[in-house]
Amino acid sequence: MRLDKFLKISRLIKRRTLAKEVADQGRISINGNQSKAASNVAIGDELTIQFGQKVLTIEVKSLKENVNKNEAASLYEIKKEEPVK
Repeated sequence: MRLDKFLKISRLIKRRTLAKEVADQGRISINGNQSKAASNVAIGDELTIQFGQKVLTIEVKSLKENVNKNEAASLYEIKKEEPVK
């Protein structure tokens, strides 16, 4: 699944266009490698996302095409959340 689509479906980022912009700015990495919006995400991948003043590290637990709001958080597990240094 594409990175921008995963971020939208998991509701980590609200809109796919915004997810694309964040990825194109180099603020997202998959397993330590800087990623673009079209990068593929697989189960078990570790994503590091820089939001404004914090850095969020998550592990992909599941990939689904459609989920409701209550199930969105089950697609990933938060590993680390820390302020930007």
